[in-house]
Amino acid sequence: MTIAVGQKLPDATFKMLAADGAKNVTTGEFFAGKKVVLFGVPGAFTPTCSNNHLPGYLENHDAILARGVDKIAVVAVNDHHVMTAWARFTGGEGKIDFLADGNGDFVKALGLDIDLSVGGLGLRSKRFSMIVEDGKVTALNIEDAPGQAVESGAAKLLEQL
Repeated sequence: MTIAVGQKLPDATFKMLAADGAKNVTTGEFFAGKKVVLFGVPGAFTPTCSNNHLPGYLENHDAILARGVDKIAVVAVNDHHVMTAWARFTGGEGKIDFLADGNGDFVKALGLDIDLSVGGLGLRSKRFSMIVEDGKVTALNIEDAPGQAVESGAAKLLEQL
């Protein structure tokens, strides 16, 4: 079952690269007491994710934060090394938190996983965006097709803030 507006995020653990190395961070730690814009992508370095989805959030970073958001984060079913490299490559380091959901546990718990094995990608995240306030989903946008970033894009999300 897919998570819905009004529901609390499931317990899960991400890996993030911090100044002192890789660290685990739970959903409770990351989202507690904060207003967070979270978007999910099928994979770091993939064309739509790198060329369309992530750039919108980088371009609208200041406008999103100006609307009372504490932080912006992206999650993908990739390891933290890949997510760190993607952050550096895209210029997102220090602006967006890159959350590695290496085994897809978080997106599975959200009901937002997708099997892209036919394309050789295995289990991945559906493309989505959400507003999370103190761990509770207050807005949710899910793309119908993984190759698009319209419903889950930054422009749509800005309208919801």
